[in-house]
Amino acid sequence: MPANLSPADPAFIACAHALADQAAAATMPCFRVPIDVDNKDGDGGFDPVTAADRAAEAAMATHLGCVFPDHGLEGEEFGITKPDARHRWVVDPIDGTRAFITGSPMWGTLIGLLEDAKPVLGVMDQPFTGERFWSDGVQSFASRNGEKRTMRTRSCDNLSSAVLMTTDPLLFRAGAERTAFENLRAKVRLTRYGGDCYAYALLASGFVDIIVESGLKPYDIVALIPIVEAAGGRVTEWNGGSAAGGGRIVASGDPTLHDAILAELNRTA
Repeated sequence: MPANLSPADPAFIACAHALADQAAAATMPCFRVPIDVDNKDGDGGFDPVTAADRAAEAAMATHLGCVFPDHGLEGEEFGITKPDARHRWVVDPIDGTRAFITGSPMWGTLIGLLEDAKPVLGVMDQPFTGERFWSDGVQSFASRNGEKRTMRTRSCDNLSSAVLMTTDPLLFRAGAERTAFENLRAKVRLTRYGGDCYAYALLASGFVDIIVESGLKPYDIVALIPIVEAAGGRVTEWNGGSAAGGGRIVASGDPTLHDAILAELNRTA
C-alpha cells in the first residue's frame, strides 16, 4: 500500500454511500425495461443518454446540496458547479450507458471526491448485482448484498502473464495510438473487452492486471483511482502523470509492471 495514502473524512464516506443509494433508486426502475435513448453526439456518432442518467445525477446533486452545500459537483450530464471549491465531487450516474441500454450489468455509478484536486475517495456501485466497490483513501472494499471484504490487486511482474482489459479497441485513434495498444495487446496473455468501470473493480479485486483506455473524462476515472491505488495498484496517464483529468489512462494491479506498460505504449504513441 502506498505510504502517502490517508483516510478520508468519515462524513465524506457516508455521503458517498448515500449518493450511491440515491442514484440506485433512480437507475434500477429503468434497467432492463423499455426506455427512450437520446443521442448526445451531434457529429454523427452515438453517445447515448437516458432519463435514468439524468434522474440519477439530479438526485445526487440534490442530496449533496443539502449535506455539503459548499462543495462543488462535476457530473457527466449537468456539468460543473462551484469549480473553485476545495472539495469537488465528480460523478457519472451511469458509467457504461451502452451496457445499460443493452441489458448488460457491466455498468455502474461512479462517485469520487477531489480534495485540493487530489482524488481522496471513490465509490463504484452496481445495484443490479448488489455489488459496491469503494475506497476510504487507505483501503479498498467490496460488498455484495451487504457482505464486505477487503480488496487487493494481485502480483504480475511480466507482460506475458498479464490479463488486459479495455472498454473498446475503437477508443484508440487510428494510427500511432491504436498501434501502441495493439503492440501491448500482442505481448499479454489474454485481452478482454467491454468492462467500462467494472473492469477497474476486477483489477482491484485481483482478477485483471492491466487496463488501458483513451478519451476518458474526469467523471470516468476520478472515483476509480482511489479504489485501485488503495488496493495496491497504480493509475496514471500514458505520460506517467496524474490520471485525475482523464485522457489516456493506464491502470495496473502490480505497480512494478506499470513502467513497462508505459514504455510499451509510448514506443509508438
